[in-house]
Amino acid sequence: MTQNGQSFSEHPKSYWQDFIDFPNFPKLDQDIEVDVAIVGGGITGIISAYLLANEGLKIAILEADELMNGTTGHTTAKITAQHDLIYDEFITNIGKSKARLYYEANIEALDFIKKTIKEHKIDCDFSSQDAYLYSTTDEYAKKIEKEAEAYETLRIAGELVETIPLDINIKNALIMKNQAQFHPIKFLLNLVEIIKRKGGLIFENTTAVNIETGKPPTVLTRDGFRVNCKHVLACSHFPFYEGLGLYSTRLHADRSYVVAAKPKKPFSDGIYISADQPTRSLRSVNINGEEMVLIVGESHKTGQGEETIKHYEALESFGQQVFGLESIPYYWSAQDLVTLDKVPYIGEITSGQPNILIATGFRKWGMSNGTAAALLFRDIILRRKNRFKNLYTPSRFIANPSLKNFLVENANVATNLIKGKLQMTNINPETLANDEGAVITIKGERKGAYKDKDGQLHIVDTTCTHVGCEVEWNNGDRSWDCPCHGSRFSYTGEVLEGPAEKPLQKYDYKMIDNLTSEDSGY
Repeated sequence: MTQNGQSFSEHPKSYWQDFIDFPNFPKLDQDIEVDVAIVGGGITGIISAYLLANEGLKIAILEADELMNGTTGHTTAKITAQHDLIYDEFITNIGKSKARLYYEANIEALDFIKKTIKEHKIDCDFSSQDAYLYSTTDEYAKKIEKEAEAYETLRIAGELVETIPLDINIKNALIMKNQAQFHPIKFLLNLVEIIKRKGGLIFENTTAVNIETGKPPTVLTRDGFRVNCKHVLACSHFPFYEGLGLYSTRLHADRSYVVAAKPKKPFSDGIYISADQPTRSLRSVNINGEEMVLIVGESHKTGQGEETIKHYEALESFGQQVFGLESIPYYWSAQDLVTLDKVPYIGEITSGQPNILIATGFRKWGMSNGTAAALLFRDIILRRKNRFKNLYTPSRFIANPSLKNFLVENANVATNLIKGKLQMTNINPETLANDEGAVITIKGERKGAYKDKDGQLHIVDTTCTHVGCEVEWNNGDRSWDCPCHGSRFSYTGEVLEGPAEKPLQKYDYKMIDNLTSEDSGY
């Protein structure tokens, strides 16, 4: 129980995935041939499939888990071009023209979603909302003033105000008019039905592990099946195939947290985000006919920082201060990737491989950036001109800030690699309470232990199967998280998020004296 009486003892659950009748799709069990293989069943993959199926192309979606069960199913579901304090920074780092293009790409994505909802009469709780970026300190008030100047320079319609319709004492706020929010799963499920009607193939529990390059390329699955195609779209959050792009060194993973709460005070219209740290993001949501609020924030690098349960408690405390909370029926977390210059990588995975395209690094703004990626993919495959292609090209390397961030992020990886190898504990796994996990030491070797609610122990090797960093226990989500590149594993060792492709090694505690892995045959 938290200090305010709310319980975070249950496993996190996203509201977006509740009360939804999800269709089931088969696992790929044979070699197939299509025009476009789309790896990843989130917003980018599904909209790409919808757009290309509309153009008469034969497509196949390969989803390692179930559709919309990744970042798309755990989003805040704001559709906006107001992406925190970003436009002043973009003007400095990438120039006015590209900063304006970034804004236009995200507004076009919003317009596409709005138009598609209207065209197909989709009931997905879509509503237009003004977006507010607010400050609570003098330091960030000045930054918002600079951001307002950037809006003016880039011809972005904005308004600087001194109050917002919430019980938060602010210094100032910057409004971007006519943004939106929606229920992403309801929206995408309608597109899935259209994809099916147009002959699109969808496979779940089908993990793509590699690409045989060439003309044409072939996607290889973990089960040994082949998808021959003309184009591959890697829409799998972290690229399942990196080629020579070195994306592990050019991306870092951040986690953030969401509580869906019933407030005592009414929530006004609008979508809100603080410029100050720690971030606080707010929007309304209707759950079973009751108006509730999503309280979001507490961003940190995956596998690093304090106990994750404290992030949920911090959001609850903030909600109590602002609204007073009656209950918290849902809470969950999300993970997103950030590029060196904060602009997503969308396009050819590396120079010279035009048939393999990636979309990654949406920096928590995947509803608009992910849609923009799908629109760009369509134009690249159909060889149409698209003015956003150079903006997003993955091969770019802008010295400022990319070089500095490249060095900082990779120094961080090296530090965590060494730190993890040196960390040992004296915890006896038998002393763990039910629903508790911890790093343990067995015969001088670092292992991870979790005792489930029935008292059964689950022991795994804590060495991440990506590049060998040591994972840390995430007590908020009951997972093992890698602090180097953001791979996440279930308490039984299965991969939840890449770039790792192989599970953690598992051990039978009853036979631990032999330290024999499950893979070795016991």
